[in-house]
Amino acid sequence: MYRAVIGLEVHLQLRTRSKLFSACPADYHGAEPNTYTDPLTLGLPGTLPTLNREAVDLALMFGLALNCDVSGFTQFHRKNYFYPDAPKNFQLSQYDRPIARNGYLDVEGGRIRIKRAHLEDDAGKLIHPAYAPYSLLDLNRAGSPLIEMVTEADITSPEQARAFLEAVQAIAQSLGVSDATPEEGKMRCDVNLSVHRPGQPWGTKVEVKNLNSFRSVARAIEYETARQTRVL
Repeated sequence: MYRAVIGLEVHLQLRTRSKLFSACPADYHGAEPNTYTDPLTLGLPGTLPTLNREAVDLALMFGLALNCDVSGFTQFHRKNYFYPDAPKNFQLSQYDRPIARNGYLDVEGGRIRIKRAHLEDDAGKLIHPAYAPYSLLDLNRAGSPLIEMVTEADITSPEQARAFLEAVQAIAQSLGVSDATPEEGKMRCDVNLSVHRPGQPWGTKVEVKNLNSFRSVARAIEYETARQTRVL
């Protein structure tokens, strides 16, 4: 009998007036593509970031609501990757000094520990038209402020994962930290999952990325648990 070991990475778009490192407005939803950009969003030479204080305040509030320890000192790093939706060719994110860490949420089925919650800027959006030999790029979202929250591998079932996400959404919305609407891409989730026999070492982890509904998270957990069990 195999048992699933599950952790989640949750991305929440913060409810700020401007982007994380520039004064470009962040409320781009419904706008024409590539109209909410500026020199910093586009990664033009000579531009320098200025941290959005409103985003820091919201992240601190959210971290405290998750029973986290908040940092007296925090730091950003460059996470380099060369994708078409990343005009700077790097993401400004936090690594070893996140803004909040070591929290927890109690949900039905037990306590879920939260390893870290950190700030980072979002990428743009690639659009793949059906049956077209090309992709389209919209950079309105690029530079928008995100909180990424990473849990420990404490989740044991699809139902518990859904209960945890519903609790996170309720906290974010009630505090005004984020709209946390998956259908608008303002709450996205990655699932990290492996299976093992009780008493044996954990198996090889698989990451299922960019799930945009609680139902998709639950179905991905069900499918990946069955797939890994079948392979083993």
